[in-house]
Amino acid sequence: MSGILRLAASSSARTVLKPSAGLVRSAGIHRHALQQSSKPNLTASSSSKLFSRPSRAAIFPASSIAQQRAAYHDDGAYGYRVPRVYSMPDYTPEELANRVDNANLLRLVIGYRTHGHLAADLDPLDIVKRQKVLALDAERYALTDDSKSYNLNGILHVNQSKSSAEAKEEASLKTVVAHLEKAYCGKIAYEFMHIPNASERRWFAHEVESYQKPPITPDDKQRIFELLTKSEVFDHFMGKKFAQVKRYGLEGAESMMVALDALFQTASKAGVTEAVLGMPHRGRLNLLTDLMQYNPTALFSKVKGNPEFPINLPASGDVLSHIANSPKLDYGEAEPIHVSMLHNPSHLEAVNPVAMGKARAKQMDLIANSSPDCQLGDKVMCVQLHGDAAFTGQGVVMESLGLSNLPHFTSGGSVHIVVNNQIGYTTPAQNARSSVYSSDIGKMINAPVIHVNGDHPEEVVHAMRLAFEYRNKFRKDVILDLIAYRRWGHNELDEPAFTQPLMYNNIRARKSVPKMYEEKLLAENVITKSAIEEFRQDYFEKLEDDFSEIDSFKPEADHLQGKWKDMILPTETVSRLDTGISKVDMTKIAQASVATPSDFEIHPRLEKFHVQSRLKKLKDGQSIDWATAEAIAFGSLLKEGYDVRICGQDVGRGTFSQRHAMLVDQKTERVHVPLNAMSESQGHLEVANSSLSELAVLAFETGMSYETPKMLNIWEAQFGDFFNSAQVTIDTYVSSAETKWLRQSGLVMLLPHGYDGAGPEHSSCRIERWLQMTNDSFDVMDPSIKANTNMHVVNPTTPAQYFHLLRRQMKRDFRKPLIVVGPKTLLRLPTATSSLEDMAPGTTFEPVLGDTKTEEDPSSVEKVLFVSGKLYYDLIKERQTKGADEKVAIVRVEELSPFPKEGLKQQIETYSGAKEFTWIQEEPQNGGAYSFMEPRIRQLLPENKSLGYIGRDASAAPATGIAVVHRKESADILAKAFRL
Repeated sequence: MSGILRLAASSSARTVLKPSAGLVRSAGIHRHALQQSSKPNLTASSSSKLFSRPSRAAIFPASSIAQQRAAYHDDGAYGYRVPRVYSMPDYTPEELANRVDNANLLRLVIGYRTHGHLAADLDPLDIVKRQKVLALDAERYALTDDSKSYNLNGILHVNQSKSSAEAKEEASLKTVVAHLEKAYCGKIAYEFMHIPNASERRWFAHEVESYQKPPITPDDKQRIFELLTKSEVFDHFMGKKFAQVKRYGLEGAESMMVALDALFQTASKAGVTEAVLGMPHRGRLNLLTDLMQYNPTALFSKVKGNPEFPINLPASGDVLSHIANSPKLDYGEAEPIHVSMLHNPSHLEAVNPVAMGKARAKQMDLIANSSPDCQLGDKVMCVQLHGDAAFTGQGVVMESLGLSNLPHFTSGGSVHIVVNNQIGYTTPAQNARSSVYSSDIGKMINAPVIHVNGDHPEEVVHAMRLAFEYRNKFRKDVILDLIAYRRWGHNELDEPAFTQPLMYNNIRARKSVPKMYEEKLLAENVITKSAIEEFRQDYFEKLEDDFSEIDSFKPEADHLQGKWKDMILPTETVSRLDTGISKVDMTKIAQASVATPSDFEIHPRLEKFHVQSRLKKLKDGQSIDWATAEAIAFGSLLKEGYDVRICGQDVGRGTFSQRHAMLVDQKTERVHVPLNAMSESQGHLEVANSSLSELAVLAFETGMSYETPKMLNIWEAQFGDFFNSAQVTIDTYVSSAETKWLRQSGLVMLLPHGYDGAGPEHSSCRIERWLQMTNDSFDVMDPSIKANTNMHVVNPTTPAQYFHLLRRQMKRDFRKPLIVVGPKTLLRLPTATSSLEDMAPGTTFEPVLGDTKTEEDPSSVEKVLFVSGKLYYDLIKERQTKGADEKVAIVRVEELSPFPKEGLKQQIETYSGAKEFTWIQEEPQNGGAYSFMEPRIRQLLPENKSLGYIGRDASAAPATGIAVVHRKESADILAKAFRL
């Protein structure tokens, strides 16, 4: 075993779940395994106990996975969660000997397990002709005698009979091949041999080869019939009533309804009580009305052009295919399963990481408040629906899959359903992907894939049940590839035969999936023709009744419920809260933020420059830096019962090595998060160092922020410039979710920003874009227009201001995203510090900071500079050098949006005699805050006064990459600032 393997194996405390009796002899599971206990052996790693509090022990991992990679070192930190491990015994000596003696038979079995899917009957349209798969030819392995009997021990499980799952000791080659053909080459096919974990492969092989499929009972068949038929009747009804509406119906893929119903039912039976569902537009309306209990009248009213919310609410609404609902589905278990269907944007797959984040937040909340044996994924399940073209084409899919097994992001495995229409808009598969299947992207995380022919809904049920069993056993992602077709074009108004004439000749000649299933039930005497016609007619008439109620329908608001019931929908977001705390509490929290256990060895440089430096500053209460102020803000919120999660690349240490919210023992690499050890009753700080992703990680945090207002969710960009990799999430969720869907979020985005010569991609978080995305009014003089912006954009210049912003974010009775144009060089600038007094009771965040140098004699001021951000400190220094302290006032705009009208108005009145009013910035003229501030400040200025501009010239790139040019530009800005 290599050193890396030894490290991974020795440092992982695992929960080992022994196989049940049903796994006898499958894929080499000998009956001696029955002698081992099937009861979970739950053991907690020693490191997870070091800093845990008894009442919160369940938060820490009960297990970890020994993987072929270096073990990470934060498995004792809050929020580090890994799934339990299901372990199966190795082959016995007898089994190994038989595998050698019958090696050719073993090769044939492996051939079917690996390549059987290529010969399976999966395509309802039979577009791609199946070719002979040479790996399935017994003669290639010198197996030519059909009657010859082989010992199956350790090779294959063949049931003794249809009624018995007991394994045969021996079987003829003919029996073996027939069994393998039936198992791997039917209407369901499997890909699992790529999974590196031997226990998972052997479990899967056993399930496939010995699977005693639970019978589809007459009641089950009736349920399938109703779901399929309702879906088809709904589509026909919509086509009749709204012929010109793009509804993105489910015709051709109605088995999606069956798959989801089977999944929710199976999950509910297994004890899952919460499912988070993210899906695109295709089939959404069918699912909403037929399974998700959405009122059809509300849907029809929306189609008619009416709002989905009460007209008095400040919401713009969204299109028909983005509506959501969150019902409780009762499958007769002790507790119904609550399905949270998320709103989706038109950007395909963008909802996936949002759903993952919301599921994670639900899971962590349940684990914290459940019995100690509550495991990851026991109660919450994430379900993601995909289109085949989008699943393989959208990069967010790869980023999201990359999060699925990470300890601070997993929620116990997602169930993916690819509704495979075999076409993307008008693009066929050969132009849409470079892989055989659209599901192949899932192999990057070794997810098993179950392919199923969508024309056979009962097989879809079997496939879905097996998919859930895998997810529930191993708590990892699994993919169901539901191969179907699209009866119409991309939408019902499209003509698909323009580009796919042969495909659509085939489709138009086919009976629908519901019709074919009805014929099957008729042949089985499960249902009568009159019952079918009556059901169709009754459901159509019900929809007619729902349609007739449109005029009297009044929509109801569905926001601010459950965990959000104490929040309000604000009419004005300008608020001045006392967010200060006592100096005693500040001191205790700051001291606790650098405290370590007695046996913990901290890095000597951190001991000197982080720990001792912080403690020294606390003694005189001066020179409090940004990291200390942040730690005090975090700690104060934790003490008040809030949870805090900070996420992003390297956030534990901080990009600029300033934060050190997590400390690493120099001998053992165990992690300690000091702020989690303050008291028994406090909240928790989760430090989630993320993968090198922006889009999926930010979307994940956004999803977490939708679950509860009691957690401060922070995403920090490594540099502010990199936020635009997540622009889709920002546009469709962060900036507009409340406006479209009435969904509040308190997400904080920290975006390090500042022109210090680092070049075009390490200087700017593009303030101009954020301000453009706000709905701040251009008319600042109309008193009837209240400042109720969709998000807050701030550029604080002191640690105290940052402290107050973080606390304000949680102390208000509503939630808004907070975009922080964050510091870089200011983190260690001696003059950019605060005192404890600045954060004491009676203090608050100030949107505008005046100039203390000039306020005593404002009549002497000739020029007023409005500035935002770190340039302020350069201006102060230059002013002193120029001896212009009395003639030039420097006003800091700390909050850009909502536009700080009152604070700026007061400053302008103070300096009403000034000759010049100028906006000054580091950024180019087409960047920064100038284009946002100029038309607004201009309205506040005295008559015959205009707002001047000092800054860099307009530029296509945010900043120059040439050092001498950067220095000249910076010098020019300062020179112009004090030119009177």
